[in-house]
Amino acid sequence: MQNKGLVKLFAILFGLVSIYQLSFTFKANQIEKEAEEIAINKISETEDNYREKRSQEEANYLQEIATDTVFNLGIAKFTYNEVKSKAMNLGLDLKGGINVILQVSVKDILKGLSNNTKDPVFNKALEDATELQKNSQNTYLEDFFIAFDAIKGDTKLASPDIFYTKQLDGEIDGSMSDDEVKSIIETKIDESIVSAFEVLRKRIDEFGVTSPNIQRLGNSGRILVELPGVKDVERATTLLQSTAQLEFWDAYKGEQFYQFIDQANGVLQDIVEGETEVAEVEPQDEEDATDAQIDDLLGDAETDSTAVATQNNPLGDLIKGLGYPGGPIIAQFSIKDKDKVLDYLNMPEVRSLLPAEKRYTKFAFGKPEAGSEIVGLYALAGNRENVPQLSGAVVVDARNEFGATGKPEVSMQMNAKGAKIWEEMTGNAYANQSQIAIVLDNVVYSAPGVTTGPIAGGNSSISGSFTLNEAIDLANVLRAGKLPASADIIQSEVVGPSLGQEAIDSGTTSFLIALALVLIWMIFYYGKAGGFADIAMLLNILLIFGILSGIGAVLTLPGIAGIVLTIGMSVDANVLIFERIREELTKGKGQKEAIQDGFSNALSSILDANITTGLTALILFVFGTGPIKGFATTLLIGIGTSLFTAIFITRLLIDWYANKGGKLEFATGITKNLFRNINIEFLKKRKIAFIASGAFIIVSLGALFTNGLDQGVDFVGGRTYQVRFSQDVSASEITNLLSQPDVFGSADAKTFGDANQLKITTKYKVNETGAEVDEALRKTLYTNLQPYLNGVSYEDFINESTEKSVGLMKYYKVSPTIADDIKQASFWAILGSLIVVFLYILFRFKKWQYSLGAVVAVFHDVLIVLGVFSLTYKFMPFSMEIDQSFIAAILTVIGYSLNDTVVVFDRIREFFNEHTNWKFEKVVNSSLSSTLSRTLNTSLTTLVVLLAIFIFGGDSIRGFMFALIVGVIVGTYSSLFIATPIMYDTVQKLEDKKKKKE
Repeated sequence: MQNKGLVKLFAILFGLVSIYQLSFTFKANQIEKEAEEIAINKISETEDNYREKRSQEEANYLQEIATDTVFNLGIAKFTYNEVKSKAMNLGLDLKGGINVILQVSVKDILKGLSNNTKDPVFNKALEDATELQKNSQNTYLEDFFIAFDAIKGDTKLASPDIFYTKQLDGEIDGSMSDDEVKSIIETKIDESIVSAFEVLRKRIDEFGVTSPNIQRLGNSGRILVELPGVKDVERATTLLQSTAQLEFWDAYKGEQFYQFIDQANGVLQDIVEGETEVAEVEPQDEEDATDAQIDDLLGDAETDSTAVATQNNPLGDLIKGLGYPGGPIIAQFSIKDKDKVLDYLNMPEVRSLLPAEKRYTKFAFGKPEAGSEIVGLYALAGNRENVPQLSGAVVVDARNEFGATGKPEVSMQMNAKGAKIWEEMTGNAYANQSQIAIVLDNVVYSAPGVTTGPIAGGNSSISGSFTLNEAIDLANVLRAGKLPASADIIQSEVVGPSLGQEAIDSGTTSFLIALALVLIWMIFYYGKAGGFADIAMLLNILLIFGILSGIGAVLTLPGIAGIVLTIGMSVDANVLIFERIREELTKGKGQKEAIQDGFSNALSSILDANITTGLTALILFVFGTGPIKGFATTLLIGIGTSLFTAIFITRLLIDWYANKGGKLEFATGITKNLFRNINIEFLKKRKIAFIASGAFIIVSLGALFTNGLDQGVDFVGGRTYQVRFSQDVSASEITNLLSQPDVFGSADAKTFGDANQLKITTKYKVNETGAEVDEALRKTLYTNLQPYLNGVSYEDFINESTEKSVGLMKYYKVSPTIADDIKQASFWAILGSLIVVFLYILFRFKKWQYSLGAVVAVFHDVLIVLGVFSLTYKFMPFSMEIDQSFIAAILTVIGYSLNDTVVVFDRIREFFNEHTNWKFEKVVNSSLSSTLSRTLNTSLTTLVVLLAIFIFGGDSIRGFMFALIVGVIVGTYSSLFIATPIMYDTVQKLEDKKKKKE
């Protein structure tokens, strides 16, 4: 080998750089453990909001030392922030946290650009586009244009009622064609999505999450956000979805609307019940009139000659209390009745009761006190345009602080324009002794009066029943700005921290066991040479982790599986080399010559095998998301480092030992004669193999058509909850309980791992994406599972009670729209990998028959893996859902199967060129026989690795590993009995045709 000194230098440098990079990970973990211990010692578990305070205390400590030097390497010193930025990033499945895909509402943006036009064609096109989206792979904007073109008639996009507005004046004029307007609207939509992305990025930066990830997904308005380590799920999702639409409205006094509510109740009696008798009673005096109104509002009227005789009070019966005299609250209602009350008050028949000066009144509910189920109703002084007197656009800064009462609040500073309007508003409120309502996202946070005269300078504050974190987050979103449109969570995954720790423990265990087995096997089979391969393999692992840390990649549980699979591939490269050296030694060559020729002859097979696997990994990286991308990343890195360590480092060690005069036999006493002088006529057995494979495929297809597959929410949409109980529970009992009409209507609970853990899946309200819907479903789940939770509180349930290790360990949601996209992406990933590999094999071997044999074998392997899953998913003691992880497994099976096949094809090409007088049948049989040792050795080693992960790697990855195990077995078989025989038959058939023509 040339340039040994350079290889040594690179190996030493790469090793030192990897150790250097990993040192930051160890240091960061040490500091974070210190922060956790400090918080535990400082905050008592008996304190209110223990979790919130503990989490805040940890964050405060880390914030305090953020710029302190915490790591001194002698030649350089690093602050905590610098250490953390260089540490390895752990994925959600290892650290816990939240992963969401947000869909920015392009529909809302279009409405805004049109100034909320009432044009019927425009609004009908919006609704039609919403329907088209249910079965479309287009963006919403593309479907809107399609829908508009279908119904527009003479209507133009550039009409004054649509996009020729004051807002777009100068960019769009009435003479423009629809195509010209479409181009401008596309640009405006893209700008709005970029704006939403920047707003979310600022919010996340302020939130204080370590190593967040936020990225746009194509041009569909989707934004991926990953927040590893987040423990307060509700807080995070609220932060992401809040539009931060801040408004300031003049508020009426509550008692001004008592009579209106009373009259509305009377009208509603007719509407709701259809019949009623109302007796008008003249009150004795003004005081009696007020008392009578209050009694009527509260539903306390007595049935005598002076009372209102009524059979029902549609609105009055919902009232739980009135606001204080002179205050802005009209009445108080249950939170659950809010929508019903607003529906009542916004009915045309009811709004017609408002006096002329109040006809544009806007009704809104306030923010309830913490733990309260009661909320106040406000009446805001609206206008014809339904716009506030002052909006949050004037806010230039916001800070959380503690008010005069010691409670958290948010102070704001306005710009000059806002300060002037604010001074006018506060002056009017002072003169009229009225209030100003501060409204955020249609919720009245506070409605303070003005007692000191007009407020100059643009300073104001928002007070209310804030927790400290709510005040921090509100100040954060106000500083970052509002989203240009609503952002709904269409896919989310939440993993509890203890589940992440379990994944780390199980992943580490499986990794160490697999590594130990491989290291022992290599020494057992190849003796001292196997020991040198082990050293190279350990360096390979160090390099993988070092590179992952250095490039800021995220390590996931599938990523650990990718590393372990890389160990198998590293073994494969060494096996190929050692088997070729053994062949050269058998020919009588000297040790040094045999080593040189063995490495040289194995190089082509190693490169071809790794390139084909690398191509499938690359496709997986392009089409995959989240943990699957992590798997592909580690696999790609592993392929590169495996090639370097197997080809160069193993060679370096072996040459060093041989030059010292050491003797290497590349075998032990037990394995020396294994697979020697094998001469199996594989092609004569191909008909039996074809019949057997045909039978397997028929059974698989039959199972797929009759039994189907257990499709996960990735492909069908829905919500999945992984719940752990303190005792064993019956999956069928929980299924029946949650499938009741008044719960989820339909649900499926399966035992997941141990008998005290269930995976619960439901499609209930799958099309509803709001944060409040997710929260309502979690509460419903908790309420119905309470008898099985042994007194665990709701807070502990959703945040996973670490002490009891029970509760909601993981939550996953996929909307039907994105499920279709995932399904399509998976299809293209598999098809793309087959096409790419077909072309690569055609390029390398120059004959399409080789590509055909390889691709048919891959189809064979995929069908059988699918068939096994279809036949066994109902009774296997682990989850066998078809999800994105399964697609990753299928692509890996494709890569592995091709790896085996390419090695055989490479030997066929070599023998064909060396033995020109041999018949093609003999070339093929000899090639298969000579590579059998490598095929079985690599397959056995890989199976041992996969079995170690399958047994010790945790429940969440077991189905993934099972698919790989089946795939390796079937792939090994197909490379011997399917791919090569099909290639032989098609080549031979072509040769026969040529001979007939001649």
